[in-house]
Amino acid sequence: MRKWIVAALAVGFTGGGAQADEVARQLGYVLASEAPCGMVFDQAAIERYIEDNVDAADMGFARRLTTSSTAMTLYLEDYTASQKTAHCAQMRRVAKTYGFID
Repeated sequence: MRKWIVAALAVGFTGGGAQADEVARQLGYVLASEAPCGMVFDQAAIERYIEDNVDAADMGFARRLTTSSTAMTLYLEDYTASQKTAHCAQMRRVAKTYGFID
């Protein structure tokens, strides 16, 4: 059932242009990984990332970000220990790259 919900969320995931959609999708994945991967993000760094990468007039960004983070949250619930280890290892690297964590 959960996979159907994720698929339904993904169907509505367009509208901001390819780059804007990709920024929302990728940031949503990282943000959804914060708690499951034991990280605490620097909120100012997230704001800076959005300032630098999201058009100020993009009113749909927040909705697309929510769709992406919700989908990743559902996926993470079903990950095996090994999948979660691999996922979190990369999410920590990404978070560090963008200054979300030290």
